This record gives sequence, structure tokens and C-alpha cells, in this order.
Amino acid sequence: MRIEAYNAVSQLYSAKKPTKVNKSQAAYGRDQVQISSIGKDIQTVKAAVANSSDIRKDVTEPIKAAIANGTYNVSNDDFASKLLAKYEEKMNF
Repeated sequence: MRIEAYNAVSQLYSAKKPTKVNKSQAAYGRDQVQISSIGKDIQTVKAAVANSSDIRKDVTEPIKAAIANGTYNVSNDDFASKLLAKYEEKMNF
């Protein structure tokens, strides 16, 4: 066994010992955030939308009742005109 090689290896390991890191300086104050009035309004609206129902019962309940009674009737002309209007709206962007 060669002692010289052991000394060279031990010197390499001793050179890589971690050193203490100096403590960083304290921050010079605190970060502050200011939300504009528009941002606050948007936040309020988002909360209101999140709490509201996705289904408008005042519109759907009469239709459900008419379907259940068998009295719900869709006019073919009304359906076709609304379908064409939506198609034209999509095509014109």
C-alpha cells in the first residue's frame, strides 16, 4: 500500500469540506401588494359567479313540466331560424 497516494486522496477530501455561509442581511422592509378597485370588483364578481347555480331554474322548470305533461312542442320554423342565425353568427365571427 502506498502512503503517498493516501495522503493525496485525503487532501482532496479535506479541500471539499463545506464552509459556513455568512448570514444574509435582513430584508429592508416588507413587500406590499395593492389591488386596484377594478381588481377588487373582479374578485367580487368571481366569488358571486362561483356561488351561483349553473342552471337557471326559472327557465328550465316550465320546460321540464311541459315535457312531463306531453305539451312541449317546438315549432320547426322557429328551430330552423334560430339554427341558421347561430350558424351565420359563427361564420361572421
